[in-house]
Amino acid sequence: MTERPPRNTRGAALLAVALTAIGALLTGAGLWIDRQENGPTPQASCAPTPLLESPCGAWWGAYVPYAENGSLTDAVHGFERRIGRKLDLVYNYHDMSGTPLDGTLLTPDERELGTDRMLMLAWESTVWTEPHHRNWTETQLGWDKVASGDLDEEIIDPQARRLKAYGKPVFFSFDQETDFRTPDAGTPEEFVAAYRHLYDRFEQLGVDNVVWVWTVSGYLGNAELMKKLYPGDAYVDWIGMDQYNYFQCHDSPDWLDFDRSQRPSYDWLRANISDSKPVMLSEFSTAPDPARPDRQRGWYEAIPKTAPTLPKVKALVHWNRPVPGPDCDLTVNKGPALEGYRKAGRDGYFNQPLPAP
Repeated sequence: MTERPPRNTRGAALLAVALTAIGALLTGAGLWIDRQENGPTPQASCAPTPLLESPCGAWWGAYVPYAENGSLTDAVHGFERRIGRKLDLVYNYHDMSGTPLDGTLLTPDERELGTDRMLMLAWESTVWTEPHHRNWTETQLGWDKVASGDLDEEIIDPQARRLKAYGKPVFFSFDQETDFRTPDAGTPEEFVAAYRHLYDRFEQLGVDNVVWVWTVSGYLGNAELMKKLYPGDAYVDWIGMDQYNYFQCHDSPDWLDFDRSQRPSYDWLRANISDSKPVMLSEFSTAPDPARPDRQRGWYEAIPKTAPTLPKVKALVHWNRPVPGPDCDLTVNKGPALEGYRKAGRDGYFNQPLPAP
């Protein structure tokens, strides 16, 4: 696969972010944000890198569906009250419809939440049938159209300019779980061309505050496909994977603890895609065990012990939404799941200094 040389302009811009953060530390400008009740005080040496990697631990994030009143801000605040801490990272999804909420990158709610949290935006080359992809139906626009530039003027450029105007670094993923989008969206070669076109288009427009996350499912049955879908090291900053313990939600007889649900895909990505790039568990969760409700508590409580043994995992983003089907409540809104998740979130490994505002 032909590679392109690394960019210089983007690196310089993100380096400036890091220098600003260091300067804030030296002048006592209050860089650190207390995100956990009675949590440890992070040290200056743990300041994040220009590409938002924490040297001393990992970010604690979540995808939280919009509240019934239509507010993402209210939904996130409510979730944070339940879990007893502020999120480091808020993950939200968008289509290419251009509608005020779903099709607009950096909505007012996202901007508000981003004042003291990081944002992760997933942009899908689809148009959702219902608001917020409520019933999971959509129209795929096609990777060939993205790669050709046909969508630049009307769809891509306006959103790229919004990201540029925001200024702060933002995690960004194009067509996450891309290995499950073929063949409907196109071929692996068309995805690589579309991803690279989007990346190059952002660069042409001077969007230098995006941290690119290439996100696949991590399902090892798609191993060879995932290799073909990789755009190349020069186009990727982080690698994302979405692995769950679905258990009876997917009729699996085998309960996978946190380690067994994540480590095989993590090891494979490190061995076959990149052993140097930080990894984001961009979606993770466990389904319940109806016969043993307390099992969810232990699943989450094990995360602080396991995460440091996956040293390139630098962000863990909980998927806090049920998926269709019986025994498929993946949320941590109540009961043993909430108790275990709250305890995990108190661990110092997940309480690291955020970038400067």
